[in-house]
Amino acid sequence: MASFRALPGNVVLAGILLMLLGDFLFALNDAMGKWLVASFSVGQVVLVRSIGAFFVLGPMIARQGVGRLFHVDRPVLQVLRVVTTTLDTALFYAAVVYLPLADVMSFYMAGPIYVAALSHLLLGERVGWRRWSAILLGFVGVLIMLQPTPAALSPASVFALVGSLAFAFAIILSRVLRGTSDTTLVTWQTLGTLAVGAVLAIGTWRTAGGFDVGAMLLLGIVSCAAHLLITRALKLAPASTLAPLHYTLLLWAVVFGFAFFGDVPGTRILAGSAIVVVAGLFIFHRQKVVEGVPDESVPRGVI
Repeated sequence: MASFRALPGNVVLAGILLMLLGDFLFALNDAMGKWLVASFSVGQVVLVRSIGAFFVLGPMIARQGVGRLFHVDRPVLQVLRVVTTTLDTALFYAAVVYLPLADVMSFYMAGPIYVAALSHLLLGERVGWRRWSAILLGFVGVLIMLQPTPAALSPASVFALVGSLAFAFAIILSRVLRGTSDTTLVTWQTLGTLAVGAVLAIGTWRTAGGFDVGAMLLLGIVSCAAHLLITRALKLAPASTLAPLHYTLLLWAVVFGFAFFGDVPGTRILAGSAIVVVAGLFIFHRQKVVEGVPDESVPRGVI
């Protein structure tokens, strides 16, 4: 039988399937999180969720060795990445307390658009006028969703917007720190969310039954598995091939939101998210066709 490595088409297909499964698990994680924060504080959910992630991370840390966690390059950037990933997680759960799942996910779908702009500003990557036009179009879509008027602007929308910006900065930092092992990166970001969750849980802790504790722990296991699946997918297939698949998260958010919470996205959210998706897909297309851009330089809006 031919080796898997000798079949590049099959390798790319495996990457695509892992990406689709990872995105499905992320959407499931988001739906579970929305259900849990309806009964428990964001801090409590984030804290127990982070503990659950170590059921997956524990064996990986043991195999890698604990010592490697403390020998990292560019420690300041490592800390900044932990801060941004923690903000991303906490603000997402804070937003879904008040907004439908699809609404919050629509804001996060703009993350890759922010990445394209930040890659130019922070990493010095060349972005042509076509992609700048798509970036501006994506911002228009975000403004439509945000509806920034004094009467319509809600704290939950601001949570989702700031969280999506933190998500974009985390992607940029993940690219800069791609020489760091996946185990080390995910472990430190999990420890960051655990610490913040513990602080936020002070004064808001509510006694949970065995089922609810199990659900919060499962939330961490599902989230960690999704991270690892997507990380593996990016090693099997080009980021420019996988990035558009990230928009399946929006589809799953609509499906889970309707099935579990009876949420139906409004016209404004649908219109804004459609603009964001079109702009994002065009950016990915241009990144793929521009000559001289290696795969590893493509903004990974799917991490």
